[in-house]
Amino acid sequence: SLRQLRNNSFCFTYSGKVFQVTLLSLGGFLLLPVLIITLILESPIQPEVFSLKEPPLMKGCWEPNLKLREAQRLFEDQITGPESIANIGDVIFTGTADGKILKLIGRRIHTVTRLGKPPCGSRDDEPSCGRPLGIRVGPNGTLFVADAYLGLFEVNPSTGEATRLVKGGQVVGSRRLAFINDVAVTQDGKKVYFTDSSSRWQRRDYLNLIMEATADGRVLEYDTETKELTVVMENLRFPNGIQLLPDEESVLVAETTMARIRRVHVAGLNKGGMDTFMDNLPGFPDNIRPSSTGGYWVVMSAVRPNPGFSMLDFLSQRPWLKKLIFKLFSQEVLMKFVPRYSLVAELHDGGVCTRSFHDPSGLVVAYVSEAHEHDGSLYLGSFRSPYIAKLDLRKV
Repeated sequence: SLRQLRNNSFCFTYSGKVFQVTLLSLGGFLLLPVLIITLILESPIQPEVFSLKEPPLMKGCWEPNLKLREAQRLFEDQITGPESIANIGDVIFTGTADGKILKLIGRRIHTVTRLGKPPCGSRDDEPSCGRPLGIRVGPNGTLFVADAYLGLFEVNPSTGEATRLVKGGQVVGSRRLAFINDVAVTQDGKKVYFTDSSSRWQRRDYLNLIMEATADGRVLEYDTETKELTVVMENLRFPNGIQLLPDEESVLVAETTMARIRRVHVAGLNKGGMDTFMDNLPGFPDNIRPSSTGGYWVVMSAVRPNPGFSMLDFLSQRPWLKKLIFKLFSQEVLMKFVPRYSLVAELHDGGVCTRSFHDPSGLVVAYVSEAHEHDGSLYLGSFRSPYIAKLDLRKV
């Protein structure tokens, strides 16, 4: 029986070793292609190390709530990616992912114009189809539209006639206008300010731009009288939304990658200077629009939860890991890993948060890009959702 026990224990240890060897071999066999891929493949991004401060605690004004879930969806499944919103009276205007500028009256959708040429819908089509982003109403009742690829346009909302003011893709100050993003117009319509998010990455590669933390974004000024185009500020990391301050001597610019809002001085004594309007936001800011109380609506479609784990903060210190991730996964796959959390905040001078509305899992309002206030409601644009959301401010 002792011999039997020895035999049994020998069998167990032997079979255990066989199992370990098999498992290790299988693991190695599966890991080998991954290792080969990571060694051979070039990463599309060359990330820079940069540091973000520890995210602010989501307390006080930033306390999570469900207020955004009070919003109702408009034009659901009839439009895609209404990034930015403007209004003339009760008529709403927006630019969508199919390259169109739309006029929304009541429940009806009218196409004002199309800046690019079909086909639209795929990543490859986007540069020729166009992608209208920032939209504003000028003093003469025309629309100023920033198209990521095609340039800056002035559009007659009645006739649909579009005049190109600035051509996208052109080289200005030795850098290409590769990703025109948002626009702001002075009260007299003489100056138009816009952001160019990158000279290296286009809109369709926005995740590459965020992950690489490329500091090649700029703010530009276009003079509608002299037709002169000048660079006002450069070396920003993903400058996104832009909003003129009431004195029109400076603009607020969302520096998305850095989770902050900068104030760029465009006129007056401090012209050419820059300071920080609000640092260390609890998310990555997109468009900025005025609020009726004299503040600014800022939206964030990705947050930096604290308490919690912020993937982008974690990766900011680890460029090697970013490279590896981008070798193995496409932008579409990576987007699935970004937690859907919509946050809209009202900020006042001195970078003070006065109120915030949340949808923690993007259940009702997802991928928010702008909050445009009109007649007691917030109209919420999105860079990829198939609707506009409307939030009655009296309800929240």
